[in-house]
Amino acid sequence: MVENNKEAFSAFRVLHDNYALNPDRLQGEFNKEGEKIMKIVREWEGKLCLQSEKGGFGTFTSNLAEKFQSEVRKHYPQIDSIGIIRKSPFSIKKIRF
Repeated sequence: MVENNKEAFSAFRVLHDNYALNPDRLQGEFNKEGEKIMKIVREWEGKLCLQSEKGGFGTFTSNLAEKFQSEVRKHYPQIDSIGIIRKSPFSIKKIRF
């Protein structure tokens, strides 16, 4: 997966590492680039799980998909933050009597 998409994953690696240091500033760019990476990850997960279902191992497909996702998270721990919309902190307005 990574070898077939070297440019995309190498660019995302730099952004991912910078995002880990400053998530508020880079959230928009991280979401935009992360969509492309997640599309690639889902495509390869589909290829992997489809082959196991065809082979008669349909009961093990969910475990295989979870192991695949955990391997992705091992290399990109912030990948679950793709799609998050950060807003200003919550504040309570004062009521004056």
